[in-house]
Amino acid sequence: MNFTVHNWLRLSGLRSRAEPRPSGSGRSTPLPDGRGSANAVSPTCAGVIALVAALVVASGRPALAIDPDVAAAEQQRVAVVGQVSPSVVAIFSPGGAGGGSGVLITADGYALTNFHVTHGAGNFMKCGLADGVLYDAVIVGIDPTGDVAMIKLFGRDDFPAARLGDSDALQVGDWAFAMGNPFLLATDFSPTVTFGIVSGIHRYQYPAGSFLEYADCIQTDSSINPGNSGGPLFNSAGELVGINGRGSFEKRGRVNSGAGYAISINQIKNFMDSLRGGLVVDHATLGATVATRDDGSVVVTGILEQSEVFRRGLRTDDEIVSVAGRTIRSVNQFKNVLGIYPKGWKLPLVYRRKGRKQEISVRLRGLHRQSELTLNQKQPGPPRPQQPPEQPRDRPGGQPRPQQPRMPQQQPQPHKPPAELAKLYVEKPGFTNYHFNVVERDRTLKGLVPFGDFSKETGTWKLAAIMAADESPCEFTLGDALSGLVVAGGKKTFVQELNPDARLEDEPPGSGGFLLAMHHFRRLLIQGPAGFSEFYYLGSEPLDGTGETVDVLFCERYGARSHWYFSRATGLLAGFDTFRDEEVDPCEVRLAGHVELAGRRLPELWTIRYGDAEFARFKFTSATFPPPKPDTKPEVKAESN
Repeated sequence: MNFTVHNWLRLSGLRSRAEPRPSGSGRSTPLPDGRGSANAVSPTCAGVIALVAALVVASGRPALAIDPDVAAAEQQRVAVVGQVSPSVVAIFSPGGAGGGSGVLITADGYALTNFHVTHGAGNFMKCGLADGVLYDAVIVGIDPTGDVAMIKLFGRDDFPAARLGDSDALQVGDWAFAMGNPFLLATDFSPTVTFGIVSGIHRYQYPAGSFLEYADCIQTDSSINPGNSGGPLFNSAGELVGINGRGSFEKRGRVNSGAGYAISINQIKNFMDSLRGGLVVDHATLGATVATRDDGSVVVTGILEQSEVFRRGLRTDDEIVSVAGRTIRSVNQFKNVLGIYPKGWKLPLVYRRKGRKQEISVRLRGLHRQSELTLNQKQPGPPRPQQPPEQPRDRPGGQPRPQQPRMPQQQPQPHKPPAELAKLYVEKPGFTNYHFNVVERDRTLKGLVPFGDFSKETGTWKLAAIMAADESPCEFTLGDALSGLVVAGGKKTFVQELNPDARLEDEPPGSGGFLLAMHHFRRLLIQGPAGFSEFYYLGSEPLDGTGETVDVLFCERYGARSHWYFSRATGLLAGFDTFRDEEVDPCEVRLAGHVELAGRRLPELWTIRYGDAEFARFKFTSATFPPPKPDTKPEVKAESN
């Protein structure tokens, strides 16, 4: 429609002389001071009108024509929404106890959502997509602290998956889309879209109750309401940058106040493989407390002597300069950085003492006891009747307190999953779904295939090697009852006995228990998972904190534990750490190259580290694998996985 002076007058609340008065208005309305009529056009207005009219005529086009860049941006926004909508999941409890949202991240059906969504839905759920189809789904893994869960949809192998973005690249002011199923409005499973900006980054939200902690999260004014929980936050390119979870609500009616919070996708990436492995994951702590001084420095106020960071040299009153490459200027920043990492990862840490900086590498401790994680894993009973929402207490100054969206509850209905779905859930203490752990464990174990079949090599192994430092010869003897090492032409002998009552020693001294580590290695090649009391997939991590990404397997026998690192790039065994005790440093073994010995393939170069120092390097030169003696007695105690 052409924009005329007549139109402008109407928008301005004025009328031209040619425009009839509204029905029932016989006279003009006098102004309060008696200066004529409110409907009359003053000389000043007349001048403005004339100027606008002249500009309209001179322009030769409508004055409010849409800028081409604005139109293109709108078209791009609509296109992006259309591209990502198929990946958004509407999650429903089969028993009718409510629902939430999620987002697909792989074509074979793995999807992310909130822990508090699946916690109420149970182990099996129904999931609707924008194609209008309702799919069966099963729980895979949970992160009760970070409020994240992974589920798997079934029914096709070409699910529309979202592209993962880089949440660290977000800037305040970037456009953001929140998508999901608020208030369970999407009866046809098509998602609701809200559009806004990134209002804040690296936010820290204190734990809700005693567990849920939103560390390093994204704040957005894209509307997040009950039912949006677990849904995706996309950037303007349609990349997944977060999972929506919490919002700040006004006191009455739980009205969104314009402050919603999403778990950053970069944090979730750190836990992704552990979730896919069916675990109940834990977050990390350093084993030290900090406080901010008046000068702005963050200093250590307390430290556990059993922690690795204490063994690496950190002490009370040391200033924390950076963790994992991020500068620390406040207690919240310290919590933000630690909160995005899993238990057991190694991170670089820089601290300052008396003006001098020190850089160390630290293995992180777990934030919770296993019993706490298991307690939060348990599913709640049938939902109670809906109660009126209680008045949330606001922070001082009237600021709304962030809360979890409260889902509308429905009357639960009995539900029995299909038989083919039921077999995909295996309950085991300490796991969310042990079935998926076995899948990832067996996939990772394929990295041992290049070594060959050692299942029949159950006799005592003899491995000859030279020490790289001086090329002096040495020989390992590896059997079921003991591991031994002879060095310096027989002048030194070290032995580690292997039985349930044996003391696990640091043999050879200063190695951290290399003979125990070699026993675990031999047992892994011969028996695999069956050779240990516990054996499971642990997830992935950067090797030694800054190296290549590796898949990690965990095993335990006679109280000793090992972590096996398989290169994600090659699939081969890159090394392993063996722990004699939780409160001491492990023996760290790193492997390079391969050598053919006695018809078998073994790693050639072995680098042994203990604490922050290298112990030795061994290069294997020959091997013998004699068959077991006929009178060999069986193991004292049979172990099962």
